Amino acid sequence: MFTAAVSAEPEATRPAPLLSVVMPIYNEQEALPLTVERLRPILDDLGISYEVVGIDDGSTDATPALMQKIHQDWPEFRIVRFARNSGHQAALTAGIHRAFGDYVVSIDADLQDPPEKIPEMLSLAREQNLDIVYGVRGDRGTDTVFKRRTAGAYYWLMRKLVGKKMPNQAGDFRLLSRAAVEALKALPEHQPVYRLLVPWLGFPSGEVVYVREERVAGSTHYPLSKMLRLAIDSITNFSAAPLRLATWLGVLSFVLCFGLGVYTTVAYALGKTVPGWSSLFIGMLFLGAVQLICMGLLGEYVGRIYSAAQARPAYFVGYDSAEGRSAKSAKVSEFVA
Repeated sequence: MFTAAVSAEPEATRPAPLLSVVMPIYNEQEALPLTVERLRPILDDLGISYEVVGIDDGSTDATPALMQKIHQDWPEFRIVRFARNSGHQAALTAGIHRAFGDYVVSIDADLQDPPEKIPEMLSLAREQNLDIVYGVRGDRGTDTVFKRRTAGAYYWLMRKLVGKKMPNQAGDFRLLSRAAVEALKALPEHQPVYRLLVPWLGFPSGEVVYVREERVAGSTHYPLSKMLRLAIDSITNFSAAPLRLATWLGVLSFVLCFGLGVYTTVAYALGKTVPGWSSLFIGMLFLGAVQLICMGLLGEYVGRIYSAAQARPAYFVGYDSAEGRSAKSAKVSEFVA
């Protein structure tokens, strides 16, 4: 975390709540009131100190005004607002880094992950002294067949990269202890993918199984393009396997070309060569495809190296209601790369 400070004033010491609920929010004017209506009684009934950290990821609808109204009616609801849209993983990062709680739960604002499981997660973590409790989807019947198949392929591939310590069908609905949060904050990840990073920590963990529900309102903000982007980020951020794939493609093309060369030489010696363009055309297409695939894979990694070298912030926090100031009047601004 990079912090640019100019004439920084000391912040007031505030008691840390036992529980922080981190909620990335982007254009959820329809779903957010229903989420708050369902979430607040659950947290109030716990009988513990808590905060709900709503991360406004540069919403362009009525969500910011709605969040401000919720904050006025519900003091435990804290607003962290981005200056621009930075993405779901960046919003998760901001929430995790800025949460005060001894335990931090991340949950989306569309009620596909049931908030009723939060007390069970907290109870399991405290009783068994766990640092991580995953929300594992036991049933994805509300998803389309295509989404279930692609999700299954994603988790199968990620388990091959991370190992069996990554729970199957575990998304971003999870509980982290303060120790796990501090470990994640210490990692120098430029584009963190928490579905892989959290299992990689290897901290004591447990699981809570739930049924994934349909979105309560609005439309999904995670279309196929973003799902593919997440898969690419997951693979390239956590493994060099694609580079090795490029190497093996090069070896395979060399072997095939060597075989074709031997065949051509023998055919020429036997006087059986026939002038034609088919074999040459197919060979050129094959070699060109392999080269483009290798260059594309290499470009993904070079692009990440270039992005890390630029050290541009993944997000900029323009407002935090816990600090009571906006980016324009703040004397301390936080940049996170």
